[in-house]
Amino acid sequence: MADSADDAPTDRPLRRGWTTGACATAAAKAALGALTEGQFPDPVTITLPGGQMPAFALAHEAMGEGWAEAGIVKDAGDDPDVTHGALVVTRVTRSAPGSGITFHAGAGVGTVTKPGLPIPPGEPAINPVPRRMIREVLGAGDYAVTVSVRDGARLAQKTWNPRLGIVGGLSILGTTGIVIPYSCAAWIASIQRGVDVARALGLTHVVGSTGDTSETAAMARLGLPIEAYLDMGDFVGGLLKYVRRRPIERVTIAGGFAKLVKLAQGAMDLHSGRSQVDFEMLATLLPDQRERVLAANTANEVLALGGPALAAMIASVARAQAQAMVGDAARIDVLVVDRNGTIVGESG
Repeated sequence: MADSADDAPTDRPLRRGWTTGACATAAAKAALGALTEGQFPDPVTITLPGGQMPAFALAHEAMGEGWAEAGIVKDAGDDPDVTHGALVVTRVTRSAPGSGITFHAGAGVGTVTKPGLPIPPGEPAINPVPRRMIREVLGAGDYAVTVSVRDGARLAQKTWNPRLGIVGGLSILGTTGIVIPYSCAAWIASIQRGVDVARALGLTHVVGSTGDTSETAAMARLGLPIEAYLDMGDFVGGLLKYVRRRPIERVTIAGGFAKLVKLAQGAMDLHSGRSQVDFEMLATLLPDQRERVLAANTANEVLALGGPALAAMIASVARAQAQAMVGDAARIDVLVVDRNGTIVGESG
C-alpha cells in the first residue's frame, strides 16, 4: 500500500467471501466423507460460527490408503485479499487410537516462530477458530489434519506473516468464516497481532504507518527491529484503541500529509470514503494564504504553500489527538512524510 490517494468508493453492493479457515474446514469435511463413506460430498456444506451454512464446490479430490484430501478455491468476494483464488487443500489421515486430532502445516502454510500470537511457537499457523471448526466437522476420532495452500509461500510475502514470525507460508485465518469486503476487522486484527508480537519480544517502541512510503521513511529515521513496524493503513483508531488496552512505552505514527491532517481533525479512520480533509481548518493555520488554501484541490497543494512549518503544526495537532486517545498508555509522536518519502514535519 502506498501513501497516495485512496481508491474512489463504489456504489455497487460488495460481495462477501469466505476465509481460508472456512475453506479448510469445508475441505476437511469433504475429505472425511471420502475417508469414511468412500465418496466426496460435492458441494459440501458447513456451519459457520454465526450459524450461516454456505456450500463449497470442490476443486480437488484425492485419496489413498488411510487418507483423503479435498481442495477448495478461496473466493474472497470483492475483498482485495491476496489469497483470493488460492487453492486450500485439507488432508485427513487416520492416526493412532487415542491421538485425537492433530494439526500440521502442509506446503504453503506457515509455522509460528515468535511469541505473542494466538498459536504458540512451533505450531502450524492454523488459528484457533479454524481449528475448532475443523474439530467440529471431524467429530470424535483420531486424525492428522494437514492444511496446504497452493503457492502459499509466495503469497505470504505480500502479508504480515514474515514480520510476525510466521515462516514458510500463509496463516489459516477467520473468526466468523466470512470475509466482509473492505472491512477494517481483518486489518485491525493484524495490527493487534503486530502489537502483541512486539510486546512479547520486549519491544517498547512501535510505529504505525499509513503506507509503504511513510514506513520506509520511519525505518530510515528510527532503525527499529522489523517487528516494531505496523502497517496501520487508515486504521489509526484501531491501533490507538488497542494500545490503550495493551500499553507500550512509545508509539510513532508516520503518514502522508493528507492522512495526518484528518487525524489532526480528530478522525480515527483515515480512508477517503469515511473522512475528508477540512480545508477551512487548514486555512486557519495559514491565514495569510487563506484564499489559496480554500481554492486548493488537494491537501498536498496546501502543503506546498505552507511547507515544513505547516507540516510541523499538523504533526503537533495530530499528536495531541492521538495522545488524548491513548491517555497514559503510551507516549505518542508523529512524522509527516511527503510523497517523495521525505520527513517534512514532526511533533517532537
